[in-house]
Amino acid sequence: MNKAVNQLIVDLELIRRLDKNGPRYTSYPTADRFAGDFNAESYARWIAKRRADGTARPLSLYIHIPFCNTLCFYCACNKIITKDRSQSAEYVRYLIKEMAMQAELLGPGQVVEQLHFGGGTPTFLSDDEIHQLMAAIRQHFKLVEDGEYSIEIDPRKVSDATIALLGKEGFNRISIGVQDFDAEVQRAVNRLQSEEETLRIIKASRANGFKSVSIDLIYGLPKQTLQGFGVTLDKVIAANPDRLSIYNYAHMPTIFMPQRRIDEQDLPAPQVKLDILSLAVSKLTEAGYVYIGMDHFAKPEDELAVAQRQGRLHRNFQGYSTHSDCDLVALGVSAIGKIGTTYSQNYREAEEYYGALDKGQLPIMRGMELNDDDVIRRAIIQALMCHFELAKNTFDTDYRIEFDKYFATELEELREYEREGLLEMTPQQITVTPKGRMLIRNICMVFDKYLRTRTEHARYSKVI
Repeated sequence: MNKAVNQLIVDLELIRRLDKNGPRYTSYPTADRFAGDFNAESYARWIAKRRADGTARPLSLYIHIPFCNTLCFYCACNKIITKDRSQSAEYVRYLIKEMAMQAELLGPGQVVEQLHFGGGTPTFLSDDEIHQLMAAIRQHFKLVEDGEYSIEIDPRKVSDATIALLGKEGFNRISIGVQDFDAEVQRAVNRLQSEEETLRIIKASRANGFKSVSIDLIYGLPKQTLQGFGVTLDKVIAANPDRLSIYNYAHMPTIFMPQRRIDEQDLPAPQVKLDILSLAVSKLTEAGYVYIGMDHFAKPEDELAVAQRQGRLHRNFQGYSTHSDCDLVALGVSAIGKIGTTYSQNYREAEEYYGALDKGQLPIMRGMELNDDDVIRRAIIQALMCHFELAKNTFDTDYRIEFDKYFATELEELREYEREGLLEMTPQQITVTPKGRMLIRNICMVFDKYLRTRTEHARYSKVI
């Protein structure tokens, strides 16, 4: 594997010319390809097959907590805005019911190497509800001692005592939403959060044994300026997180209703947005962070950076991961799981989710069974997303294809990107250059067979 994966060149002119709509590839095929003919019965058949043929892998367990007590205008997550704390108590009861049904299907002794609480705001739950959930998880699954157990945190809504509880319950990684420290930007997106609140949670996390602290930022928000975001970056770097994610704000108010509260005239001009991205890359790399890919940076000694250097990095619905051999079991509304060569997604609305469980059914709304071609293309996109290169002979051997013949059309399309300096191709491999890494989604899209018509691109946000 390429050892110089931290090299990165930001060519703003090239990005401006090639930027287009495209998927983020937390999965391939992407979730919008799932269909209703894959349901709870389909899922159960695959679990039975998993048990029968001995292909059971360790598990990654995802728990979706949809509740937030305030609305952030930029947010595109599946969420329930409420101040009624009794709603979470009911939700936890149903989560535990779903968990028990999943555990019965999967069979005893299931090993969990990775656990993630996402949202919404996971700490909307009370301390007692968090304890209930963790007790249920330990009842139904076996958590390995050195596993990766993470949770997303809103610093405005959590106490030091809750951070201590999370540490005692086994959580060892924490992701903190910041987005931007600029007060004017915060007012424009309805998320007022002080630097002091954020630093307090980081300090509490370190004091309670968390191995990794990650901070999330967003560029392209209303009222953002190059100077203002530079100040935010300086504050974040001074906070010394282990990982950072810098996401592109995708303004899609026709799809995400909360975004209609954002005045489009307040959004930074396209060139300013690119300048902000360039500044972020420059400051973070100067501070010693390694570009992992797809908006993610990490310290060189962080597990993600080490896994990338060693060729062990993986990408799933929660982002980059070091656990490439796990099946993913997902619990809660809208949660997406992966078992073998299948994907499944739960109902998005709480009423439908509860209704299915009341009938004794898993609340699976839709899903997909991958064919052989999907599996090959998924492996290619994984390799490019995680390692910025792929060896053709590996695919020839693993999938019994002639790579150059099978992907003749795609390789011809890649020639354009090769001429632009985004990648290099030899008879043996494809290597993404430092200039091409910011546009890795463009390169992966060439291998996406579902994007063969121009209209298909309209459903996605911009790449940069």
